[in-house]
Amino acid sequence: MAKTNADSGATLLDEPADFYRPRADRNSEARPPRPARAQAEPDDDAEQPFLRARRRVPIRRGWLPAWTRTLWGRLALAAALVVAVGLVLALLIEVRLFLDHDPRFRIESSASIQTLGNSQLSRADLLSVFGSDIGRNLFYVPLAKRRAELEQIPWVRQATVMRVLPNQIRVAIVERQPIAFVALRGRVALVDAAGVILHVTPDEIAARHYSFPVVDGIDPADPLPIRAARMQLYQRFMAELDSTGEHFSAQLSEVDLSDPEDLRATVPVAGADLLLHFGNDDFLPRWRNYQAHIAQWRQQYPHLASVDLRYDREVVLKMAGDPGTTPGAKSPAPAAKPTAPAAKSRIPARNRKAVPEHKVHAAHAAAHPAPHKPRTVKHAAPGKTTHSAQDPTRATRRPA
Repeated sequence: MAKTNADSGATLLDEPADFYRPRADRNSEARPPRPARAQAEPDDDAEQPFLRARRRVPIRRGWLPAWTRTLWGRLALAAALVVAVGLVLALLIEVRLFLDHDPRFRIESSASIQTLGNSQLSRADLLSVFGSDIGRNLFYVPLAKRRAELEQIPWVRQATVMRVLPNQIRVAIVERQPIAFVALRGRVALVDAAGVILHVTPDEIAARHYSFPVVDGIDPADPLPIRAARMQLYQRFMAELDSTGEHFSAQLSEVDLSDPEDLRATVPVAGADLLLHFGNDDFLPRWRNYQAHIAQWRQQYPHLASVDLRYDREVVLKMAGDPGTTPGAKSPAPAAKPTAPAAKSRIPARNRKAVPEHKVHAAHAAAHPAPHKPRTVKHAAPGKTTHSAQDPTRATRRPA
């Protein structure tokens, strides 16, 4: 209830009766009604709601000074920018002219060209690519073109060409590594793992002491991917033969890659060349089979010319000058102590006569001596059926 003080003219408000009443328990179900808030007078500052002051946001100002906001200021700024751009362009032109025409950047002689990584190629072979660059400014040498020309050289697998200030060029190459000989039209060349043919002179071969088998089936007219695939087969064959550390590949004189399904290798035995058929897998087990029985085969068949090792439990033997064939039977071959290998020969045999094939089973080679006239002999092991090879052995192809 409001009361008015007559002396001061102030108005007093009576406190409500329940102003000091304690708050009801929160757990009680019934909550007493909240008293109505007294309506304050409009001019009462104590009952006015609190208003939070607004946050002051700083005003962004541009990076240009204030004088550029005027017309004359903008014109002055534009003129300054034009002058600055002109000075930068003039400086760049002056630097370009200095680099292009100053004699300190000129390649004076071949001594200014460094060569790295060449062992098969001579320095003169590499400098022949840079003949037109002698006396030229260093920055006018087309590095990408010179690198492409270097990689056109068969011996170069990869090349890098760079400028060395003030007036030198550095050439670094990675050469190809030969892994076999190849016979081309009566001449002997080298071939690397990618099938690239590398021409060398006989004097260079003798000076570098190369010792590789001669590979047949690599023709320069064939596309490079075909030659590379055949050389991959050759590398797998050589790696498998040498996987035990005994270096059986050192006994090979020729490797024929003409048929990717039948890799053939020539081995010198007792002064004669013996042709071995390996197929395209299981090279090491087939080599051990040949090694274990070659002494027995040579003793029974003195004119043995070819051995087909592609079959699991039989071999196909070819006799020189014998037109007949003898099919073999499926039976395990007896173990035989291999003879010592003959001296290795790296010179391919030429003009070899085609030899007829003889299919003979190794299990009965010692029990049945070779007759003067060929006849068909079939021997089967107990409990096993007689079986003859289906794929005839082909004569090797040798370049004339």
